[in-house]
This record gives sequence, C-alpha cells and structure tokens, in this order.
Amino acid sequence: MNITIHSAFLPHDDRDAALAFYRDILGFEVRKEVGYNGMYWITVGHPDQPGTSLVLHPPAADPGITDDERRTITEMMAKGTYAILTLATPDLDKTFAELEASGADIVQEPIEQPYGIRDCAVRDPAGNLLRINEVN
Repeated sequence: MNITIHSAFLPHDDRDAALAFYRDILGFEVRKEVGYNGMYWITVGHPDQPGTSLVLHPPAADPGITDDERRTITEMMAKGTYAILTLATPDLDKTFAELEASGADIVQEPIEQPYGIRDCAVRDPAGNLLRINEVN
C-alpha cells in the first residue's frame, strides 16, 4: 500500500489564540479557514510539508456529541488530556528557547527520556499537549 498521512485533527476553542500559536509562534502556514455559525475550522501546516496538514476544529461541532460529552471534552481540553500531538525539530534547545520566550505554556523542559528520545512538552492555547522530539 502507498498511504501517507494527509491530515490530523486537534480541537481548538479560540480562533485568534489558535492562529497566534500555530501561525505566529510555530510558523505554520494557514492553508484554509472555514467559518460557520461562529465556529472555525483552520487548516495549518509547515511550509516544508505541503502534503501534511493539521485541522484545528471546534470540539462541539459534531451533531452526534451529547451535551454531557461536550462538557467532558471541554474539561479534558482544559486539563490537557484530550489530545496530544508530537512534533519534531533538529534543534530542541533552540526551539524550546523560542517557545519559552513566546510565553507558551511550558509543561516539560528538554529532557533525555529513558526510552531514548530527547524531548520537551508545551500546551497550545486550547490545552492540547504538544511533545516536541529532537531528531537528527
């Protein structure tokens, strides 16, 4: 099979904060933005990876989600336990310094993990956990 990752979805609850983080801090380009009834789906991606996108979506938009499920999702997002994304960089120390200087919500400073990966962790404005691995 010839299958690639085209897009992944992360919830967001604040359009402006999501754009400020993913576009202005991480340097992702905005590829598409769709608005409907005050909700926004924002497709972003790294300029060097045109075939892979991240879709930032409103967590409550699915009509099949109950009010109780919406509350649970909102609570989990606030704690940072709803969604996780792993990114990679060749220079973790530089990336971490830039994130820290930007005021990003730091969860873990760069560390050598016992399973052989050096990484750090931050939260995006919606509470999603982003782990950043150092790759050579």
